[in-house]
Amino acid sequence: MTARKILFLIIDGLSDRPCPELGDLTPLEAAHHPVLNQLAAGGVCGIMDTIAAGIRPGSDTAHLALLGYDPRTYYTGRGPLECVGSGIRMEPGMIGFRCNYATLSPQGFVTDRRAGRIHDTQALSQAVQEGVNLSKAGVEFVFRSGAGHRAALALKGEGLGHCVSSNDPKKDHVAPLTITPVRDRAQDKKTAEVCNDFVRQSQEILAEHPVNRERIRQGQNPANIVLMRGAGEMGNFEPFEKKYGMSGSVIAAASLISGIGTAVGLTRVAVEGITGSQDSNIQGKIAAAVRELERKDFVLVNIKGADESGHDGLAHQKKAFIEKVDAVLEPLPDLRDCIIVVCADHSTPCSIKDHSADPVPVLIYGDGVRVDEVTEFGERSCARGGLCRITGAGLLPTALDLVNQAHKYGA
Repeated sequence: MTARKILFLIIDGLSDRPCPELGDLTPLEAAHHPVLNQLAAGGVCGIMDTIAAGIRPGSDTAHLALLGYDPRTYYTGRGPLECVGSGIRMEPGMIGFRCNYATLSPQGFVTDRRAGRIHDTQALSQAVQEGVNLSKAGVEFVFRSGAGHRAALALKGEGLGHCVSSNDPKKDHVAPLTITPVRDRAQDKKTAEVCNDFVRQSQEILAEHPVNRERIRQGQNPANIVLMRGAGEMGNFEPFEKKYGMSGSVIAAASLISGIGTAVGLTRVAVEGITGSQDSNIQGKIAAAVRELERKDFVLVNIKGADESGHDGLAHQKKAFIEKVDAVLEPLPDLRDCIIVVCADHSTPCSIKDHSADPVPVLIYGDGVRVDEVTEFGERSCARGGLCRITGAGLLPTALDLVNQAHKYGA
């Protein structure tokens, strides 16, 4: 029997390096995950360089590559994809930014780049949208909240460029940077000036907002400055269904991932209680994916919390989150007519608190798979699998071949 559908489960930042606090095991190796082991034992495994060996992938370029959209062709910056994922209708040529709400001290230093990992910023974003005025520069804008402390900004107007820097210092206890053009072009100079004006005006609004006054009263970090980065120009993406002949959906809390899915034509599926953090409703995601497979050919599910633990350097928390994920995957081995792909988009080692170029484990489970001898899903065990070492660009074509959607190369 040949399966007809594909479930693509990406556990964001899952892969790691050996952690001394876990007996020199990775969080994945140390975790109890019987369902992932069952899928590995009944499937074919390998390790994967999402972009290429030695390249540290961003979540944006990684997901584009995994979906078969070469980031060297399609990627100009993360911002436009964050904008799409935040519900902004991006037209080709618009300039997009990914943003963070952050905390600025009275002395003018960034003291918390995530503003205490604030979650509900809708009122703040609405105040910025209504209060900032960029009409003197002939520019319209849309500013929207994303998941948690994240937000997105889109600029529309004549003579704008996307080659500008960030005001994010990328570390705490230093002053925010001034946004500058990175190319000597009039359109980039104009964009830099508009961005600095946006930051200045929004800062004045946020400083007096009741949400921040209440946070200060409760001893929490106020979200009183917007940090912008990842500038890019919105491009054109060949629709997923036209490219592969399969209808598809995306389920993700992170606006970046839902934005990538939406940009390529996947239907965004909303799930109550998903946050992109440790408290996310993962069970709801899996249940939604199973339902979606009843009417769609391809479903991409992104689960984010392990990446967050890696960035925070919390190996035990990452291990516990992996176990939480595994516990809700119980329905997957019983799915019929479906190829299941499980992988990470990149490694986020607790030791460096950032993405690394370490290859990630991958498994493919379902009808027609040549089962190998791997019985445990882990970084080192999967390296012995039948897929060997592949690139991200080869993963979806492999799954497509298993569902008989691949095209012959040559006569």
